[in-house]
Formats: sequence, C-alpha cells, structure tokens
Amino acid sequence: MSVFSAFARRPWLLPVLFGAGLALYPVIRPYDIYPQTVLLLAFLLAIQAVGWNIISGYAGYVSLGHSVFVGLGSYTAGVLSVRIGLNPLLAAPLGGIVAVVAAVLAGAVVLRTRGHAFVIITIALLLATQVIAVNWDALTNGSDGITLPLPPWSRDIQNVPFYVAFLVLMLAGVAFSAWIRRTRFGTGLVAIREDEGKAASIGVDTTRFKITAYAASAFFPGMAGAVYAYFLTFLNPVGAFNVLGSVMIVLAALVGGRGTLWGPVIGAFVVSISAELATVYGGGAQSRVLLFGGALVVVVLFLPAGLLPVVQAWWRRRHPVAIEYTDQGGALSAGRYELRPRVEPVPVEPGPVQHDVPLLEVRGVTKRFGGLVAVDNADLTVPRGSITALIGPNGSGKTTLFNLVTGTMRADAGEVRFDGTRIDRLPPWQRGHLGLGRTFQLTRLFRSMTVLENMVAPMPDGRWRTMVADARDGREAERARELLAFVGMARFADTPAGALSYGQQKLVELAQVLMTEPKLVLLDEPAGGVNPSLVARLSQIVRDLNAQGVGFLVVEHNIPMVLELCDPVVVFSRGSVIAHGPPDIVRNDPVVLDAYLGEDWSDGASPAVAEVLK
Repeated sequence: MSVFSAFARRPWLLPVLFGAGLALYPVIRPYDIYPQTVLLLAFLLAIQAVGWNIISGYAGYVSLGHSVFVGLGSYTAGVLSVRIGLNPLLAAPLGGIVAVVAAVLAGAVVLRTRGHAFVIITIALLLATQVIAVNWDALTNGSDGITLPLPPWSRDIQNVPFYVAFLVLMLAGVAFSAWIRRTRFGTGLVAIREDEGKAASIGVDTTRFKITAYAASAFFPGMAGAVYAYFLTFLNPVGAFNVLGSVMIVLAALVGGRGTLWGPVIGAFVVSISAELATVYGGGAQSRVLLFGGALVVVVLFLPAGLLPVVQAWWRRRHPVAIEYTDQGGALSAGRYELRPRVEPVPVEPGPVQHDVPLLEVRGVTKRFGGLVAVDNADLTVPRGSITALIGPNGSGKTTLFNLVTGTMRADAGEVRFDGTRIDRLPPWQRGHLGLGRTFQLTRLFRSMTVLENMVAPMPDGRWRTMVADARDGREAERARELLAFVGMARFADTPAGALSYGQQKLVELAQVLMTEPKLVLLDEPAGGVNPSLVARLSQIVRDLNAQGVGFLVVEHNIPMVLELCDPVVVFSRGSVIAHGPPDIVRNDPVVLDAYLGEDWSDGASPAVAEVLK
C-alpha cells in the first residue's frame, strides 16, 4: 500500500517512469523488431485515442469516423513524397495541417448537429473520403494506391526511428491534451459535455469551442498518419480510411476512460496488444473483429466509465474525503466584495452612453408551445441600477420569459433590448459577453467538475486569449477563490460540484455568474433550497452588488423577501404583466390578489396568503 500511496502523492511519477521505460527499450533491445512493431502500433492507436478524447471525451461529441484524419495525413505524405520527393517524416506537420483544415471545414457543418446525428455524419464523412480517394485517380492513383520510397536507414534498426517518432508524437499529444484541460478552453469543453445550454448562458461560444476542439483533435492523428504511411510504404483508400480503425479508437478511449488524460493511452495499449494476441493465437483478422465487438459490449455493460475511473473510484473509497457543510458563519460574516471594472469591447461607432435608456426592455414578446401561450405579448422594463422583482403564481411564464431574454429559447414575436442593443437575434453567449447573467431555478452546475473549475468556466468575452488562459492558476483562479470566499464556499474549491448540497450549489452558481462581470443578473428563485439563515445574507449580497452598478431581475416566491428587497415589482400572470410599481402599491392591488388567490380571495378563501402580500 505504501507504493500506491507514493504514486497517489506524486501522480506524475508513474507516467514519467512509464515514458522512460518505453524510451529506453529500443536502446536496450534495438534489434527486437516484432516487439517494437507491436508497441509502435500501440503508440499510433494512443495518438488517435488521445486526439479523439478532446472532442468526444472532453466535449462529449462522439465521432465514429475519426480515423479519417490519419488517412488524410497518410495521403498528404504519400502524395508529396511521390510528386515532389519530400521525405514523409518532413511532411508530417503538413499532414497535421491538412487534417486540421479538413476538421474545421467539416466541423463547421457537422457540429451543428448533436447526438446520434453527429455520430452518423462522422461515419459518412469517413466513407465519403474513401470514395473520393478511390475516384480521384489524378491525385491519389485511385484503388491502385501509392507506393512510397523505402527509408534510407539500415534494415537492422528499421523500426527504431518509427518507434521514436510515434513515441514522441504520443507524448506530445498527451501534453497537448493536458494543456487544453488546464485552460478555460478545456473547462468550457467539459461544460459543453455536461450542459451545453448552461455553458452558452455563461458566455461559452459553443460553436467556436466545438470547432476548435475538433480541429485540435485532428492535428496529431494527421501527423501520425504521415509517419504511418512511411512505415507501411504503401497506401490504398480502403486501408487508409477504414471504419474498423475508427472503432478501435473509440474502444481504446472507452476501455481506458473517456474524458480522462491517461485513460485513452491505457486503453490503446490494452486494445492494441489484445488485438495482436487475437491475431496470432486466435485465428487471424476475423477473430479481431469478434474481439472488438465483444469488448465493446463488455465495456458498455460492465465498465461504462473505463479502467482508470474505476481504479480512481476504488482509491477514493479506500481513502474517503469528508464533505463539509457550508461555512455559514463565514458566509454570513463575509465582507463586501469589490467588483472589478468591466472591460467593454470597443464599439464600431463610439458615442455617448445613453444613461436614460433602460438596462433591459422587453417589447411585445410572445412564446407559444403548440396551443399553449406561455408568454403573451409581454412588456417589461428593468431600469438601470434597480433590483426589479418579477413575481406571479406558478405557471405564469416567468421562467419562460427568462429563457427568452437569455437566448435559451427563441421568441415567436416581439423584441428584447439590453443596454440599448437588440439581442433577441443573438446567440446566448453573445448576450453573456454583453453583460447579461443568469442563475437557474434548479441549479445547473457542471457536476463532474470541481467548484473552482465551475467558477473559471464562464467567459466574460469572446477573446482568444481569454479562451486559452490558465484555469487553475493565475489571476482568474485567484479571483474565483475570492468570489467563493465572498459567498462562504472557499473551502470547497477542490470539491466536485455534484457532491455539494442544493443550497451550497445555489451559492456557487451566484458566484459563478459574477465571474462573467455582469451588468444585469437574472436571479431565478435565489432563496429556494437555501438555509433560511442565509436568506438575509443573500439579500445583503444583492444590495452590495447593486450599489456597485449591477442590476437585478429577481423571480422569487419568498414574498416578504421580495417586497423588502426589490423596487419596482412586476407581477406576471398568464404570460403577461398585470401590475407594475413600487412594493407598497403592488401589494394592495386587487388584480394581484386575484392572480395569486383566485376570484374568491375577498371572501376569505386564503386569508393567510393575502396577509403575506399585504
């Protein structure tokens, strides 16, 4: 157990020893051609699985045609070698670039789909590329294939240069994947996998993130394809664009642990060596197909998380970490948090700020679900610097209106303006970049990510440098910890968000929204599920932030809290506004009492509720 403890304390130690052993093997045994071949094919599969893991493990978009990038890299090296005499090893970076360009062009189309449609399209892309390679005789030599020149080095060490090249590419691919996971780009990809709608609402440009991830996942497989073409010295379309190759990639990542850093590498070695054993001892290529099919069934049924997550779960059970309750004393006594100034994008035509323009204007907005009218020609105004309440009975359309304002849903009619700009035609992340934030009625944190990762996932702007900023250290992580301390959740920074209580998640979600540097925050039942002793602190947080220029639109069923905190108050019923004004006027409005209590309220049907409103 002491050995396991040593590796647990130094998680980098095992990969370093593993890599050193692989690097030393051809030095110690330079003439063992067959073992080197088995290992370099495992490296090749690992390179592909690590790349696949970026788009399918981190972002959650499963591709079953990812071997197309190896084929493109192979043909790039083959064509350049035959046409201009370029050494295929020197053509490897070009193979990666061609794969990236193809991924960007294809991703701009296929990543508009989700689920099964995306999976099917990726298979179709692989098969279509194979057909193109067969029929483009002038470039690819068609089904006759391309014969590359033999390597110039001695046959005695013929595999050693390829072994080293594939090992270097594998380690570089893992390092690249690890860097991505540490950036806000990486946390954004995991956020997309966990909850794409929520990710968009906190400023993650999901389209850009997915296309970039698809391109990043193609580069190292494209380079490896060029080296593999030189290793084989012969290419044909059927071999280069093989569906079984894509199945092996997926199987390797699933066996080792999809979404983890080292899982795809572990899975690649298991799958590659098992396939070789099946070929040698099990009757040839047909046994490999049977092995892959059976392994997929076993993994899906019994190891859905993969080997590495299973081992990590076993270790956590043996060494449990206690989850503490919210530091309510800290939350209640935390001081005032100073917001940093918002960095505004430079306007195309600079002009004076119109202070008389409301912060949010909703005009004639309508949303229908079949025959149900959820929002009916609604008008709503949120003045600058206000804490506006939006109250109404359950089912009145309040949350639907929030969805229309933030872009989660598209309105059937009407328009929404934010800070003088019409936003109802903008995607959710652009609305977030303008300073529109939102919490949800049922918390939607990214449960598999730590609390700190949840905090750094929001994107306050669309700049590339923000996207590739370090998510675990540096200024943004420090600011995230300050905000967690502000809401009394600092000690939970490294805790998985899914392990928190509902009230704790509410506090983290509020802090998460503040990371976007909002001008207006839409709070959907902020006190729901929160310990009653923290409700007063929540109100004070809202007041402090409002004093610093942040506006609020609050949906809340805690009427005493609303009437004490908010001004003005907007009452929503049956999809439209029925009352609007200061709390003292709204609470005595007979129309409001009718909406909450029904037409018989004046006969004493619900005196307790009437007393709350009054």
